[in-house]
Amino acid sequence: MAASEDIQVKELDKRASGQAFEVILGAPAPDPKGEFPLSPPKKKDVSLEEIQRKLDAAEERRKNHEAEVLKHLAEKREHEKEVQQKAMEENNNFSKMAEEKLNQKMEANKENRTAIMAAMNEKFKEKDKKLEEVRKNKETKDPNSEEGTSED
Repeated sequence: MAASEDIQVKELDKRASGQAFEVILGAPAPDPKGEFPLSPPKKKDVSLEEIQRKLDAAEERRKNHEAEVLKHLAEKREHEKEVQQKAMEENNNFSKMAEEKLNQKMEANKENRTAIMAAMNEKFKEKDKKLEEVRKNKETKDPNSEEGTSED
């Protein structure tokens, strides 16, 4: 191994916790590929037609990219509109359902109130009948007592 002549290893420190080494590398070997030329390689002559063709191809790629971007934006806007429409529909449905529930509760409350009022009216009619009977009974038993109460 010829490379081992270019590498030197020195032991710096030896402790119970470990060792430290210094590795010294030799000079780099010469590049087998040779030196790079100072001037760039000569390019072939490019014709005006070829330049125009490349410009046209670049313009076509730019137009295609622009069309793709516009298509993507249109799809995104369409999706946003659909989402917005769906949200409005859900909101309207929720509002309708809430209104229906409220109307049902109000109708039920109205029916309950009507039933309670009818029951109370019935009770009052019953009491009025009883009071009327008591008055009639009182009149038939003691006609003078009524006169006495009317004098008060």
